[in-house]
Amino acid sequence: MKQEKIEKKKYERKVTALERFFTRSPFSIVTMVLRINGHVTEEMLKDAVFKIQQRHILLRVRIKEDQEHTPWFTTEKVQEIPVEFFSRKSELDWIKIHADASKIPYEFETHPAIRFLLVQSPEVSELIILCHHIICDGMSLAYLARDLMVHLGDLSQEVEELPAPPAIDLNNLPGDISQSGIAKFFINRMNRKWAKESVFFDQEDYRILTKSYWDHFDHKIFSVELSEAETSALVSRCRRENVTINSALTTAFGGAQSFVEGEKSYHSTYVIAANLRDRIPNPAGEGMGMYAWGAEVDFKFNQQRSIWENARKFHETIQPKFTNKNLFGDILNMLYLDPSIVEGMNFKKLGRLVPSDSARYEKLSTFSEQSDVVLRILQRDKQESLDRKFLGTAVTNLGRLDFPKTYGALELDRLIMQPGGGFPLVNANLVLGVVTCSDKLSLVVEFAEQAIDTSTVEKIKDKAMDFLLEE
Repeated sequence: MKQEKIEKKKYERKVTALERFFTRSPFSIVTMVLRINGHVTEEMLKDAVFKIQQRHILLRVRIKEDQEHTPWFTTEKVQEIPVEFFSRKSELDWIKIHADASKIPYEFETHPAIRFLLVQSPEVSELIILCHHIICDGMSLAYLARDLMVHLGDLSQEVEELPAPPAIDLNNLPGDISQSGIAKFFINRMNRKWAKESVFFDQEDYRILTKSYWDHFDHKIFSVELSEAETSALVSRCRRENVTINSALTTAFGGAQSFVEGEKSYHSTYVIAANLRDRIPNPAGEGMGMYAWGAEVDFKFNQQRSIWENARKFHETIQPKFTNKNLFGDILNMLYLDPSIVEGMNFKKLGRLVPSDSARYEKLSTFSEQSDVVLRILQRDKQESLDRKFLGTAVTNLGRLDFPKTYGALELDRLIMQPGGGFPLVNANLVLGVVTCSDKLSLVVEFAEQAIDTSTVEKIKDKAMDFLLEE
């Protein structure tokens, strides 16, 4: 009944080239965890999920492909969003449940690319939102978390449906962005070459690639939860030191890595996520979608200086990178590139992991080994190998969210965010996800055990927090 009501409003559009960067990626999953004080029942959550589906159009779509292998979002014949329930025995249960759920492939062709998992007790629950990057970014899930709380707190609350948010495409870029003639020449040449050697992938390829990826790699997280007092103290210290929270956190973890591991070449490379939804001519507002990219910067931590001196220097270094030219340059090239080239990148890197007894072994392993346009782009960016780290620290900080704490009888104790990504985690040392809500800063430190061991990350985490919270 509810699903039929949703399907009455038909919506279709092509998946953009930027969104296709994440097509069938096994690891591009963004997570938002809501810790909720108060009793959340299964019926309450199902009702709230139905209502936010009415509010956000991308929660009502599946992905279909046309005869040219072009993916489309469509609201036709979409099955329900998966909602699962687990018994909560400790405050860390959600970490194991999240890890297990992240390994399950999404059914892009039949369901919306999102799942909800409630780790439930009568007094406190963690609500885990697992969403594929193809339809969201971190801010999308922050707004979604607030919308869920509104409807969980008041079951009679009417839904305010948002207009379909405009995607980032060639018709929705800042006016000061343009492509050089040289770039156009090389992209056109790559597109012509790819037309002769192109390979397309399907849901079964994705299922096999996902299993192969998680058979080889283990993602681990540490969740750092500051109290209101600790958060307030850190904010005050950053103000006194004339530095942002983001620069302080980034520098603390960058410096802690060099202290614990000794200096490594990749430690000095950082990527800092930027919110693009207000930079485009037709802004996305609070809509669901992919509106984020990253600015890369090289910065070497000076161990002879304090964390705060380093943070101020880092801030000076990173700020000039947040221009439209830097943030949209790669996106512009992607929008002109044949999107199936971009879709092939993860298959190129991960296809060699597929076991020989797999039904798609010949196709996926052959593609991973062949020399083509996809390989040359990865080689140009030094990202073709799973054995090399090209990044020390990647940071996504959603900042301070001015959401209410109370919603009817429920209280939003905190939000916790794991940002996902566009490349295998093994290529980075650490990925940080940061969000401040209900006056509490939450930090997720994510890593691949095949790239850095757990005990080393724990030492880095402890050293970084000592940097930040020392008197």
